[in-house]
Amino acid sequence: MEARKKIRVLVVDDSVVAREVIAKGLAEDARIEVVAKAMDAFDARDKILAFRPDVMTCDIEMPKMDGIEFIRRLLPQYPLPVIVVSSISYAVFDALNAGAVDFVAKPNLGSPEELDNFLRQLREKVKIAAEAKPAFLLPAGSRRIKERKDFARDLIIAIGASTGGTEAIYQLLKGLPPTVPGIIIVQHIPPVFSRMFAERLNQQLPFTVKEAAEGDYVEAGKVLIAPGDHHLRVNKVGNRYQVNLDRHGEKVCGHRPSVDVLFSSVAQAAGDRAIGIILTGMGYDGAKGLLAMKRKGARTIGQDEQTSVVYGMPKVAFELGAVDKQLPLQQIPRTLLSMIGR
Repeated sequence: MEARKKIRVLVVDDSVVAREVIAKGLAEDARIEVVAKAMDAFDARDKILAFRPDVMTCDIEMPKMDGIEFIRRLLPQYPLPVIVVSSISYAVFDALNAGAVDFVAKPNLGSPEELDNFLRQLREKVKIAAEAKPAFLLPAGSRRIKERKDFARDLIIAIGASTGGTEAIYQLLKGLPPTVPGIIIVQHIPPVFSRMFAERLNQQLPFTVKEAAEGDYVEAGKVLIAPGDHHLRVNKVGNRYQVNLDRHGEKVCGHRPSVDVLFSSVAQAAGDRAIGIILTGMGYDGAKGLLAMKRKGARTIGQDEQTSVVYGMPKVAFELGAVDKQLPLQQIPRTLLSMIGR
């Protein structure tokens, strides 16, 4: 049996200590080979030409040219998946918008526990990125559809996503008018970053977007994002839907928050008064929950392979029979609006 090809990685960071720590940590995985290290964008460009890596990890704060500008200029010439390694800041989302596939927060190098968790995440994300499409190669998102005021008000829209999901969610929401029914989202994202993601969307979109808090109601014109490291469930209270958060529950499909947990709760609470949407992401989280929603009468949408950064979660859901309509990302807003019209 032929040995599995190793994933060739270029590590880019202006700190020699960080470069060595990342390179050594990645090399602990038998599937990963660090083929080169670079200290800045220009050094990295030369190493890309010389070593042809499969994946690049890249710091944001670097001399000569920052990581965001480097990604924006680099990818059209040398398309390869990039994982951003950054301190906690909104710049992470700028890097994802520029075309990075994913990100990992830089740890405190003096904390063995933080460092071990960081390297474990990075190794896993490198393996996922090796199967991903650089986001800039994907078709652009949709234009906002002219506002309508006759949407059914008692509906709930549940969305789940993972790798590539922050940009996919933005592109989907960007195509919707602010009068849509309440939207609840699980994106696999760490604590703190979930709040920052919600705040960024709130600035970019004509909705109220916030990180969900215990007891929040799902309301028209409002988007709630599940907090990192918390499962999110929806319960029906009278004629309304209310959020319940759980930070102690076991991980489901390897995740907390889990899309399956959200979708399963929506199936029970809303039945046929719900729409479920599963977007780009590695693995199978959300597939069973979406099927539960469909069996309760909800309508369901899955993102197609061509427009997914990673066609994992939508693929499993589609093959399970959980998806009513499989669509390119840019067609989802219009189809969603046709489903929620009175």
